[in-house]
Amino acid sequence: MKIPHALLSFLLVLGLGTLAAQEQHPLNPETMWEMARPGNPVSSPDGQWSVFPVTEYDVDANTSATNLHLLNNQTGEYRQITFSDRDSGPAWSPDGNRLAFVSRRHDGPGQIYILDLEAGGEARKITDLPVGVYGLKWFPDGQRIAFAADILPEYDGDWDKQRELQQEMEESKVTAKVTENNMYRYWDHWLTDGYVSRLFTVNLDSKEVTDLMPENGNFFGLMGGVSYDISPDGETIAVSKNSTQPPFERTNHAIFLVPTDGSGQLTNITADNPANDLNPVYSPDGQYILYGRQSIYHFYADRVVMVLYDTSDGSVTELTNDIDLSTEQWFWSEEGSTIYFHAQDRAMTSIFSIPAVGGPHTEVFRGGTNNGAALAGGQHLVFNHHNLSAPPEIYRVDLRRGDVDKMTGFNDHIVENIHWGEIENVTYAGANGEDIQMFINYPPDYDPDKEYPLVMMIHGGPHGIFGDSFHFRWNSQAFAAPGYIAAMPNFHGSSSFGQDFVKSIHGNHSELPFRDIMKAADYLIDRGLVDEDRMAATGGSYGGYMVSWIAGHTDRFACLINHAGVYDLHLQFASDFSANRKYQYGGSPWENKEQMNAINPSQFAHNFSTPMLVIHGELDYRVPVAHGFMVYNIYRNMGLEARLVYYPDENHWILSPQNSIHWFGEFKGWLERYLK
Repeated sequence: MKIPHALLSFLLVLGLGTLAAQEQHPLNPETMWEMARPGNPVSSPDGQWSVFPVTEYDVDANTSATNLHLLNNQTGEYRQITFSDRDSGPAWSPDGNRLAFVSRRHDGPGQIYILDLEAGGEARKITDLPVGVYGLKWFPDGQRIAFAADILPEYDGDWDKQRELQQEMEESKVTAKVTENNMYRYWDHWLTDGYVSRLFTVNLDSKEVTDLMPENGNFFGLMGGVSYDISPDGETIAVSKNSTQPPFERTNHAIFLVPTDGSGQLTNITADNPANDLNPVYSPDGQYILYGRQSIYHFYADRVVMVLYDTSDGSVTELTNDIDLSTEQWFWSEEGSTIYFHAQDRAMTSIFSIPAVGGPHTEVFRGGTNNGAALAGGQHLVFNHHNLSAPPEIYRVDLRRGDVDKMTGFNDHIVENIHWGEIENVTYAGANGEDIQMFINYPPDYDPDKEYPLVMMIHGGPHGIFGDSFHFRWNSQAFAAPGYIAAMPNFHGSSSFGQDFVKSIHGNHSELPFRDIMKAADYLIDRGLVDEDRMAATGGSYGGYMVSWIAGHTDRFACLINHAGVYDLHLQFASDFSANRKYQYGGSPWENKEQMNAINPSQFAHNFSTPMLVIHGELDYRVPVAHGFMVYNIYRNMGLEARLVYYPDENHWILSPQNSIHWFGEFKGWLERYLK
């Protein structure tokens, strides 16, 4: 289906071109859980094919199933090729005839399987380890596969000993967590069990497994996964991993070179940079390693600059230092003359290119949110695309003409029956008169002669965005569906608007965003869009922080919704990683505490009056659950209207289908109580 580039951008933003409204229904959470969720495409070496995972959910069973699908990048034909419901992480062999992937079809931790696409038949199990594997990559000769795994270093190369150690831990009656580290738990799991991350290889003929990092006692990524690449000659691996040592007073991801002969001698090639170095990728000829570099170690949203490391002499060249974009997901063209990358830009995630020798960058595709771009022959890229009015599907862009093809239609039968609210992308004058971008999601059947209740959506981070993306939790279409206007201002501190804008609130999280949000409400009222007596402010994480800040500084909203929100900045020193909090808040409990308390919502409880719905999960270590209990209890002890929704088995996000639907129901019910 050929779509002109300009027309596609228009359709993606406005969500037009669907069936007549009387044949459709507004988006609801049950419908979202019916949608398939295709992941990022992985292209074959010749660009002819792509393989990608697709996850589907069974709401009644409260379960999910993930299988792999194969797409012909030229014809657009696609089909399912695995059926175990537990397959992920595909990787193509160099000749394009075999597919390696991770599967849990044997009811154990994920292991490597290989499917012969040329000969057909069942997938063949390659590894049988007591730990799960991830991050598969083929060696150039097709004889070995590299992978990552988390192990107990005491195993000392003996997998039977690893099994024994794991069994001892499982059978132990002691449940204590003991540490002297600064960082000892992360997001929703503890880091005290002694597991460390390493890279391994497996020989496909002998099935012999070799530990490439026998001395490594550190981790790759705390959220899971690993970022590495194998040199074209197969002799070296470049990997990004944490370089600091216990007690982990701070973290610093650096690029290490790892020989593939098993000698274990690691070389840190970015030791001079105190901040993170990420995602190393070899050039096709092996001369360069392309990676991303940050400069401010205590600022997680610091701009990522693409850097070239010359493997012959160790010299470094910055490619994008003069471009005010934070780059990600970069890869080389086949011949190595061009580098493609993604970057957030003005509330969208776009695809760009730049000459490998440096120079001006070019926008390849803009509109919505795009991820996982991969070469599909010399003329096309395939990628995962979604936007505020469309769930994820696989798309293809012509690099010469800019034409875009929608390649998959897993959700077409659902999408065509949804009555979408239209989207408007606006800019208004925020704090200090600076431009602030905002998406407005109108309700279905919007009547311009009416004023509507407002749902003000405040994103988390604070260094993130409410972008042009289809969010399966904070979905503006679902929030607007009952007859509300949903507004998504990207206030000061939001990413995608340049380094100065994102840094503008570092050390003071409250002042500028609060003013921006208040001016967003003023803008909507002045335009006659919303009823100023029926407005709600909602947000999660940092958005919940701002909801509590709003509660202590204005009574203009009819109700508030606070999901996993920061309430007391002192309590954030109990979060999973507190090392950089003093920089984020401009103070700490032991120094400059007056500055920290000046932006601390808990210090303004005496002003609370607006009804608040408080939602929190027990397994939330990023914003510990005590925040939710504290603000709820203070509300109730003050005799104010409040409701607590507590999930004992959820973390910072509400992830299971039935809990998610319940979450949406609580959200909707609270809004109806005060806005209808």
